[in-house]
Amino acid sequence: MQVHARISKEWRRRMTIMAIMLNGSALLFCYDGLIAWPSEAKRYAQLETVTADIVAEGVKPTGEDPAVTRAWATYAKTHDLPVKVPKNRTPGDISGQRIIGGIFLAIGLSFVGWVALQHRKSVRADGDVITGADGETVHLDSIVEIDRRKWANKGIAYAIYEKDGKRRRLCLDDHKFIGCEAIILEADRRIAARAGTAEQPPAS
Repeated sequence: MQVHARISKEWRRRMTIMAIMLNGSALLFCYDGLIAWPSEAKRYAQLETVTADIVAEGVKPTGEDPAVTRAWATYAKTHDLPVKVPKNRTPGDISGQRIIGGIFLAIGLSFVGWVALQHRKSVRADGDVITGADGETVHLDSIVEIDRRKWANKGIAYAIYEKDGKRRRLCLDDHKFIGCEAIILEADRRIAARAGTAEQPPAS
């Protein structure tokens, strides 16, 4: 048989969504840590000055205080600033956003690189030999069983084969590598054919 199972569109779509989520989260954290929160911290320092005569000594001004809200609204309009009362973004808060953003970015970019490498892989069946995604080669007639426990939910089956006196397994992921099902069906056919031959009584 001749089968070349390549990366499926569905797997590619799912990985693209995950990559967008990871890197999108990274960009949001980095934006907060590098731009939004430092800017808000500067406005909060202005808020403390504007409300020095309004709030009690030692109390941090917040938007929950109507007097603070009114004072800031007046100040913001005259200085072309956002009317929303700024929050107290401490250096620790800002640093934390940057660290989280950096971690997410490293994970996101690594994930993109891994997905790109996966696109160079495939599962092949050339004649009687299967070449797995990681380069392992398995003769179709060495397969003794197909493990389908993950087939219904994930589209993954394992071809159990014998090599060097040991049982090993080859992953045939039809969700990731579309076309693997044809290989599985051929393995099933050969297993059934061998079983049928073994059950026939010897000729008299």
